[in-house]
Amino acid sequence: MSSHSIDHAFTADGPLGAASDPTYAGALSFMRRRFSKDVSGTDVTVWGVPFDSAVSNRPGTRFGPQALRRASAIFDNDPQYPFDRDLFAALSVVDYGDCLLDYRLPETAHARILAEANALLDQTGFLLTLGGDHSITYPLLQAHEKRHGKLSLVQFDAHQDTWPLAHATDGSLRVDHGSFVKAAAEEGLIDPSTSIQVGIRTHAPETCGLEILGGEAVEEMTAAQVAERIYARTSGTNVYLSFDIDCLDAAFAPGTGTPVAGGPSSAKILSVLRHLKNLVIVGADVVEVSPPYDHADVTAIAGSSVAMYVLGHLAEKRTV
Repeated sequence: MSSHSIDHAFTADGPLGAASDPTYAGALSFMRRRFSKDVSGTDVTVWGVPFDSAVSNRPGTRFGPQALRRASAIFDNDPQYPFDRDLFAALSVVDYGDCLLDYRLPETAHARILAEANALLDQTGFLLTLGGDHSITYPLLQAHEKRHGKLSLVQFDAHQDTWPLAHATDGSLRVDHGSFVKAAAEEGLIDPSTSIQVGIRTHAPETCGLEILGGEAVEEMTAAQVAERIYARTSGTNVYLSFDIDCLDAAFAPGTGTPVAGGPSSAKILSVLRHLKNLVIVGADVVEVSPPYDHADVTAIAGSSVAMYVLGHLAEKRTV
């Protein structure tokens, strides 16, 4: 134990290398990455967006980033399954902390998220966002489109999030967690013809041109077949991956604002993600984890696993 350290999030010399904190102790950054407001030159920046003022059902996702960081402590310094490697041997990753939002002025949140995401993307190679309700994906898409051009959206979700848009009393566009996809499509941030939604188990008035892979189809297909549909749809384009935890069945993700029965298991979807190692992912988020409705951190563990898989794919590409 004398060679081990604790509070790696503060004591690490740099953004590389696994931590050795006890699973039950130490500062809770995401996967024990070094906390830093200096992200210049890093491969990946993880940050939290604790916002839940745009939900139509149960709130609580403002606590999502905390829960995801806490759950990620289970990923200790062993090689991460199924990647069989120290993800941080060659992939430099820092935890930036959270986006500062004024809870008294929720209407200013999206502009603040956009400004901070733009600043981070000017300095880091990849932004991995821990939400937060799904409306935060709208300003994140704006920031990533500015850097990479029009994007293909790969969205794991029980909901299409294409409900009609409205305007606030001041004339500004009103985007909530159920309408951000429609806003992104109309603004030209995403190309619907190369975008796909996986796990959908509700109806919305329109698809906005995105391919829908519903819950029943996902249930009947193998993980490899689901991945092939995603590859076929995106066709080698730049992908933004957005993972709403309610894509999973409520048995595997009870801690979310709008749970829907009949979804895939965490094992099935993680297997799908494993098959997506050749997807050109340029940004990603994990959203809608709501700890007040969780049990034994089961939802947060699933969400942190999704985020870890994103890092795993980036690590493989870095070292291949």
